[in-house]
Amino acid sequence: MANFFLDNDDLQFLFNHINLAEIAAVQEDNFTRDRGNGCEYAPADAADAIDNYRRVLTIVGEIAGDHIAPRAEKVDHEGNRLNPDGTVTLNENVRENLNLLAQADLMGFTLPRRYGGLNCPCLIYTMAIEIVSRADASLMNIFGLQGIAETIYAFADEEIRDAYLPRFAGGELTGAMVLTEPDAGSDLQSVSLRAYQDENGQWRLDGVKRFITNGCGEVLLTLARSEPEISDGRGLSLFLAERGPRIRVRHLEEKLGIHGSPTCELVFQNAPARLIGERQRGLITYVMSLMNGARVGIAGQSLGIAEAAYRVAREYAHSRKQFGVPIEQLPAVAEMVADMKVQIEAARALVYETCRICDFENNNIRILEYFTPKDPEELRRRKADVRTYKRLNGMLTPMSKYYASEMCIKVANDALQVLGGSGYMKDYPVERYLRDARITTIYEGTSQLQIVAAVRGVCSGVFEKQAAEYESRQYVDPMLNELKARLVEGRELVLKGVAFVKTQSNEYMDLSGRRLVDSAIAVLCGHLLLRQAESNERKRHLARRFITTSLPTVRRDIELVCSGDRSAVDEYQILAGPVPVQK
Repeated sequence: MANFFLDNDDLQFLFNHINLAEIAAVQEDNFTRDRGNGCEYAPADAADAIDNYRRVLTIVGEIAGDHIAPRAEKVDHEGNRLNPDGTVTLNENVRENLNLLAQADLMGFTLPRRYGGLNCPCLIYTMAIEIVSRADASLMNIFGLQGIAETIYAFADEEIRDAYLPRFAGGELTGAMVLTEPDAGSDLQSVSLRAYQDENGQWRLDGVKRFITNGCGEVLLTLARSEPEISDGRGLSLFLAERGPRIRVRHLEEKLGIHGSPTCELVFQNAPARLIGERQRGLITYVMSLMNGARVGIAGQSLGIAEAAYRVAREYAHSRKQFGVPIEQLPAVAEMVADMKVQIEAARALVYETCRICDFENNNIRILEYFTPKDPEELRRRKADVRTYKRLNGMLTPMSKYYASEMCIKVANDALQVLGGSGYMKDYPVERYLRDARITTIYEGTSQLQIVAAVRGVCSGVFEKQAAEYESRQYVDPMLNELKARLVEGRELVLKGVAFVKTQSNEYMDLSGRRLVDSAIAVLCGHLLLRQAESNERKRHLARRFITTSLPTVRRDIELVCSGDRSAVDEYQILAGPVPVQK
């Protein structure tokens, strides 16, 4: 099989295009860390760090191509097994894949070296997630849960860190985000799983959790209600519980896709647990941080699935002949395949720009907390940077998760269409890619929730400021400047829509959210592709195609926003019709 990093021309381009030296410098504290305690393996300079990143991704690509991808079909067919004692036996192929990743020291991707981690930035980790997801999207749901260890590192005390993080990095432990409940899905403020202290002061958890990805993992970061008198999110705290006899898997969900990823219903029966951080900050601080990282991970997963689906469609369109010619020569098919590739690269540009901003935000927060600058000017600057990055990420993270996941479903669906009847059969993996893709717009916050979060950034000035920054770039190529002028028009249209929405109710902002966010994403992605086009001839054509096809949709969407039409809400009962009566 091919190396899934080295055979991806766009990943190779972005690896060289993005300023990794700048990211490495902030990740490695300008290469000034003292040697020892794991830091003897730290890179000496930016070139050394970038070489390390390339080597790591090459190893991920090799494992993904040679081992994970060939096993994916069998994993999908067989799934995992629930045992009578409430434990789960992972599919043997999943276990072998995890062992290979652990043997390559890839299970502590972003952890500091003193715990045995690689100390890689979010950007490099997300590239690895994309590579693994292309091979088997379901495996990413275990590999991509390294945010559990990141959360322990960020918020737990030193004793808990020392006890668990080296074991995470060594692949001895896997984890789960134990958040949702039968009556608390997206509305996490309604979580009711009980947390209480027994007569010895030991925290215990009692209740049921549902839809828990890798709920059979060894370490369960669990959101629970520690303050029964407070009914909203302020009454929730975060706990670490280890898998044991007082926590059992009651049910393994039968799912449309990602069959290699065990999705569990968990029963806690007065299970012992340890408090992470402070009481009452479980949802407001810790889970929000955890979920933001998870959303970027799902964006990476979406890129991987889409890339896999596109490659099958591209090869099939080239080799399959109808009416005496390869079907890629038929205009309807040619447009479909070409736009699949354009959509993937536009989404990839947005996701990796988001990761870049995440790395600057996370590292500035880390430096302020653990290495507070003594220079007042540096302290002031870093605090200002954190505020700026936080606002920007508050918009870009939900945009990336929303856009990449919706793109993923469309590309997988179009790939199946390119293959026609063959795509509908299990002879090709495209039907699996479509089944796997479908969850990406649902878990870690539905597309609708991502839009609600992103539209606040679009309407609060964050989008306008970022677009203006992109517009400040001057291009030597006249075509790129002409395309930029179209994006300026697009930005003005978005702001026209924002101005109208601000004269309406908050409900209308939510009603118009998808159109505003779609339009803002089109403008931002257009600028990112223009920057790529400066150094790559093929990207000139790709940027032109993306901008030329996106701007008419922006005009249409903003016209609809400014129409003030509320019929979907005001006339809901008429348009939706009566509730069907079950007979």
